[in-house]
Amino acid sequence: MDVQGLAEVADAQLELARAESSGRHSVTLMGDRDSDLRQTVIALAAGHRLHDHESPGEATLQVLRGDVELTTASADETLGEGDYLVIPPERHGLTAVTDCAVLLTVATRA
Repeated sequence: MDVQGLAEVADAQLELARAESSGRHSVTLMGDRDSDLRQTVIALAAGHRLHDHESPGEATLQVLRGDVELTTASADETLGEGDYLVIPPERHGLTAVTDCAVLLTVATRA
């Protein structure tokens, strides 16, 4: 078994995101394009965003650090550390209100 501390992973990704001109960095913890399930820690420096994109399948978002805003065509939701959300199956984007790290879990095949 390979135990990983999510807090440590989030902190490391945040350090890398702060150093990137894009203000973001990510690491996939589990899964790849051929897997049914993929889990990725995504870090964004404050003010940076993941632009609107289509939902790749069933997905959840758990905030590990900071505050984020998830925007969709029908609603906006601000989430804080510890919050968990099922991502609606529609076009959406994510903005870092503060430096943040999230755990994105995607079921790639239904």
